[in-house]
Amino acid sequence: MTQAYQTIDVRQSAPALGAEIHGVDLAAGLSDEQFAEVRDAFHRYGVIFFRDQDITPEQHIAFAERWGAINVNRFFQAVDGYPMIAEVRKEPHQETNIGGSWHTDHSYDTAPALGSILYALEVPPLGGDTLFAGMYAAYDALSDGMKAMLANLRAEHSSRHVFGEDSTRDDTDIEGRTGNPELATQDAVHPVVLRHPDTGRKALYVNPGFTLRFEGWTDEESKPLLDYLYAHAVRPEFVCRFRWAPGSIALWDNRATWHYAANDYAGQRRLMHRITIEGVPLGAS
Repeated sequence: MTQAYQTIDVRQSAPALGAEIHGVDLAAGLSDEQFAEVRDAFHRYGVIFFRDQDITPEQHIAFAERWGAINVNRFFQAVDGYPMIAEVRKEPHQETNIGGSWHTDHSYDTAPALGSILYALEVPPLGGDTLFAGMYAAYDALSDGMKAMLANLRAEHSSRHVFGEDSTRDDTDIEGRTGNPELATQDAVHPVVLRHPDTGRKALYVNPGFTLRFEGWTDEESKPLLDYLYAHAVRPEFVCRFRWAPGSIALWDNRATWHYAANDYAGQRRLMHRITIEGVPLGAS
């Protein structure tokens, strides 16, 4: 059921997660009451969207700092003059996009990011949507037997195989958009089922981008169960899709969602600015 709010208009995007927030001007800033309601919607829906915003880099930073300290990205090209803002860009001649597989940001950090704020500057006329999957709903839909098996498991996450010098991804035309492979030294172990530090809800916390294996298991032993969880987590009923327009903003909870940037706009330019917000170490369920 949609929550009633007094200072904002919230329109739910899909049954499992997602909501558009209307009636706010982020450039003008939010009152304390508005921000409290926006934060409630963020926790309730996992990812929130704003339309028709016209913000400067300084205003983007100011909005992010309402949520917490900013994580300066190690690997993405920064916006000129604004090291706290990462550039997410794909030029018409480039084939590979950034974020073009299911993942959640910074699960390789000991204290994974709270969330990310992505602001659209240039988008293709069609395509380039972002899909989000809800890990509360994914967990809730598991059988009691599966929940019991996962309850005490922990999983290993790493940045090395994605951003490191021995990266396994195809970086043919990523040059100039990501870099610093020598800084990809992050390894972390997190509960497979976390209890969200703000909502108290249980969420599935593995992802295809950065999870390697279960702690104490081999890769071969881990793969069948991880593959099952990855397929389960993106069932259509757990997913919402956001169509971008210039001035759109998405703010997602990295502890409770995955996301996927569709790479279906060949020959078109897409330019976004992203700020990531620091989080806290995760506790088990």
